[in-house]
Amino acid sequence: MSAAAMTDSVPLLTVDDLVLDFRTRSGTVHVLDGISLTLERGEILGIVGESGSGKSVLAYAMMGLLDPAARVPRGGIRFAGRNMLTESERALAETRGREIAMIFQSPRTALNPIRRVGTQVQDVLLRHANVSKKEARTRAIEALARVRIPDPERRFDAYPFELSGGLCQRVMIAMAMACNPYLLIADEPTTGLDVTTQAVVMDLIRDQVRSANASVVLITHDLALAGEYCDRIAVIHAGHIVEIGSTEAMLDSPKHPYTARLIGATPGGHESIDDLASIPGSLPDLRRDLPPCRFIDRCDRKLDRCAVDPLPAVAIGADHLVRCWNPL
Repeated sequence: MSAAAMTDSVPLLTVDDLVLDFRTRSGTVHVLDGISLTLERGEILGIVGESGSGKSVLAYAMMGLLDPAARVPRGGIRFAGRNMLTESERALAETRGREIAMIFQSPRTALNPIRRVGTQVQDVLLRHANVSKKEARTRAIEALARVRIPDPERRFDAYPFELSGGLCQRVMIAMAMACNPYLLIADEPTTGLDVTTQAVVMDLIRDQVRSANASVVLITHDLALAGEYCDRIAVIHAGHIVEIGSTEAMLDSPKHPYTARLIGATPGGHESIDDLASIPGSLPDLRRDLPPCRFIDRCDRKLDRCAVDPLPAVAIGADHLVRCWNPL
């Protein structure tokens, strides 16, 4: 990592005006449009939005894992002073696993079903930590123990199908944190887990990164989960970040109509299920030429200019931005 990236004054990760499209047989899909954000050292940033809003695509772009059909006509992603969109595949392969790691959405899919879980953790150490096979095994067992897997010496030799979903997710965390990366990207890390196991997994992620002074990008559709674990939250809708700010400000005083709708649709502070409010409509077809505001067809505060004028970035306090012509 460069010396500049290690200083507190320079963000660890910067996404600058990122535009990303996919070329398909049915036309160009405009997946991300003008995405900008920063991540500071030691910070947990939540990226929240509905399924299909572009959260996972953004995560893969941060990792330098883009489909051959992807096209980036504008913008960049800089991690530790390097542009992740222009680095060679060899350089990216060295960075991934050692400096940036990812917890994937489905651990049973991400783990190799025919290799023992401990061996898969060991492989990461052999690839990036410059250790012997014996030492890698010892450190892999220690990594399994750190994520509180019972009897880690025995579990080292287990196959993924022999473990519960929660234990498989712990193995994924152990793999991701094995080399103490500077940045951890967690893509829907609690999908498919029961509520109790979700809390255990998120506590483990938070404890692991805090102990290593690492940073986290938490990708989730669960605003309540982000509210509990994140320092800041970015709300994404149809490839736009519509609002970003401190967790307290976002939850106590949301300014974008979509953010307010998400909060209203989140279980937690309601007396009954009837108090939950649905979000009208659905995400727009990203193959069409879209208006500047992609939320316009679902918004009860829309103005005529929302359809024609580029969205402003309105500052609400020191660390709270909303992209809207008629914020709350």
